[in-house]
Amino acid sequence: MDDTLTVPDFRPRPSADRPLLGMTVLVVEDSRFASEAMRLLCLRSGARIRRADSIAAAERHLTLYRPSVAIVDLGLPDGSGLDLIARLHAAHPRAAVVIGTSGADRDLAEQEARNAGADGFLPKPIEALAEFQAAILSLVPESLGPERPQPAATGHVTPDLNSYREDLAHAMDLLALDDPPARYLRRFLLGIARAARDGGLEDLAGGLGGPLDGAERGALRRLLSQRLQALPRAI
Repeated sequence: MDDTLTVPDFRPRPSADRPLLGMTVLVVEDSRFASEAMRLLCLRSGARIRRADSIAAAERHLTLYRPSVAIVDLGLPDGSGLDLIARLHAAHPRAAVVIGTSGADRDLAEQEARNAGADGFLPKPIEALAEFQAAILSLVPESLGPERPQPAATGHVTPDLNSYREDLAHAMDLLALDDPPARYLRRFLLGIARAARDGGLEDLAGGLGGPLDGAERGALRRLLSQRLQALPRAI
């Protein structure tokens, strides 16, 4: 007689309309606008989301749990996301999937992310539900994914404009510093510009090189001020 006790598995199973059900996604992203888009994508896909806006915040999360998927922006305020990706890749046990993301220098950013140990890469802006789900499902183990082939999801997400306002205001605060972090600011602004499809801001941010001179700071302040003033009143 077999006395082995079979323990039922009560974990939620992915479904056609929620293919990421049961997964926890750690999003390490300093842009409020991009982070809000990720939240909506995870919500529509059935995944739980945990958010961190810096390497330090991400490491606090990682002391408490191991995510199914980690999505890491390469430009973070307290260091390079590449270093965090390398640590995630070397961790035991490792997250099932590690993905890099960036809105700046996409081909180079993808290569750097993969060299650091990322399994995949998502270029910003990330808005299409089908692309988001496909990128993750193509990388997760079969045990985490849905049992049957899934129909392609449709639709895009639109983050709240208040999160875009916060990103613009943060950039203005950085410009007000005596010595603005030019390299970080360039990446941050390129991500905002591409998410908002703002060609003028993208061109200006893309032309930034080393330390910002007075003319560059003045031009950025004027443009960011114009964008803030053009937004609807905050709610």
